[in-house]
Amino acid sequence: MEAVDILREGTSLALMISAPLLLLGMLVGIIVAIFQAVTQIHEQSLSFILKLIVVVIVLLVGGDWMLERLMDFTRYLFSLM
Repeated sequence: MEAVDILREGTSLALMISAPLLLLGMLVGIIVAIFQAVTQIHEQSLSFILKLIVVVIVLLVGGDWMLERLMDFTRYLFSLM
């Protein structure tokens, strides 16, 4: 049962860390898609560049928190050995 608990915690950690990146990237994608539909500008690089900028900003702002969570989980795993 301990292996199941470790897998559950690892999965929830992965979801918690990736959620801000994925949700904000999706939000930017939807906003750009609406903008492109309204203005009929269909430039593929516009969507990609804006998503890239948002992901970099999120990593700069929340990267320390994400890394700290990963380090805590790694320390927990090593303490179990």
